[in-house]
Amino acid sequence: MCSTIIRVDVGLNGAKTFIKVRKDNSSLVVPQAKVNENSKSSLSLVAWVLFGSSSFLNVIFIGALCMCFFYIFQYKKKLRGIGKSANALETNLRCFCYEELERATNGFQKELGRGSFGVVYEGVINIGSEIPIAVKKLNTLLFQQVEMEFKNELHAIGLTHHKNLVRLIGYCEAEKERLLVYEYMSNGTLASLIFSEVKPEWKLRLEIASGVARGLAYLHEECITQIIHCDIKPQNILIDEYYNARISDFGLAKLLKMNQSRTNTAIRGTKGYVALEWFKNMAITAKVDVYSYGVLLLEIICCRRNVEMDLEEEEKVILIDWACDCYSRGTFDPLVEDDKEAFDDKKNMMKLVMISIWCIQEDPILRPTMKKVTQMLEGVVEVEPPPFPSQFSRHSQNP
Repeated sequence: MCSTIIRVDVGLNGAKTFIKVRKDNSSLVVPQAKVNENSKSSLSLVAWVLFGSSSFLNVIFIGALCMCFFYIFQYKKKLRGIGKSANALETNLRCFCYEELERATNGFQKELGRGSFGVVYEGVINIGSEIPIAVKKLNTLLFQQVEMEFKNELHAIGLTHHKNLVRLIGYCEAEKERLLVYEYMSNGTLASLIFSEVKPEWKLRLEIASGVARGLAYLHEECITQIIHCDIKPQNILIDEYYNARISDFGLAKLLKMNQSRTNTAIRGTKGYVALEWFKNMAITAKVDVYSYGVLLLEIICCRRNVEMDLEEEEKVILIDWACDCYSRGTFDPLVEDDKEAFDDKKNMMKLVMISIWCIQEDPILRPTMKKVTQMLEGVVEVEPPPFPSQFSRHSQNP
């Protein structure tokens, strides 16, 4: 038996009560093994809760650190990007050693062309694969001017990427040697194309005119930094293997700051293509390129140079004078004589002449932007009859 019954007399009137008493207190004591087991379970539960909470907090902490490092990395990357925009030497342009370019051009043997600042040579460079190149070796006799052109070229074209701009592959800066490495343009310059005995197809000339306009519009309005080329002429327009026009030679280019639309600088450019404001001590804007483009467009239409002193008819010597005279008389045919394709597309030809006259206006404000020029060429914007340029505008090309 685990218990016994005891009778107890309580109170009055012989009242009785019974108390059940256990013989031992075994049932009152919890077994030690069970206590230990429950304690261990409780401790394990607490440990797992603490560990889980700690792991969750650790994950949050590590995630926060990763986010901080990510944003710091992005910020530094952004700063490096800003630095690259300010310095073309830090772009993706490749730095060549002089000996490498000397080998690539076979000792600077095959000359492609030359100008006042240097000579361009043909070559082949191996950068993963063999690539035809044109190496512009700047004239070291005029080192200070050459250094300025070298830096201008790197800073200007190093920031650009457009199908109507020539691509600069790299450069070489060794002691006093300064060289620029371009992709090779297999069809030479626009000058060699339009000033040859055989006139290029009219359709091709229209495509080239549009390509140059698009390239200039990109430089003026779509670049990170607005670029004024300052020397647009047929010799600086290269033709690639697919007969796309590529603007080249940014040695005289002027870069404007983001909040800047005009600048004051010394005369730049080539006689015959230079806008009037260069000679009038006026602020220089992108409209100087628009003027040069107007002269270039007339040369593309007529397939002749802007000045030809050996012509017997004096009125035809200066192309822009002659074009303006023809426009004022309403007789466009003489401008494209012996050019059947242009005759057959007379309406379009007249439109192009009017666009060119808009571009060579004396007042820069009257000239359209290059973006508007592209729209007029594409037929998006109607070409209104331009005002007749003043006599001063047409006879002021002497520096």
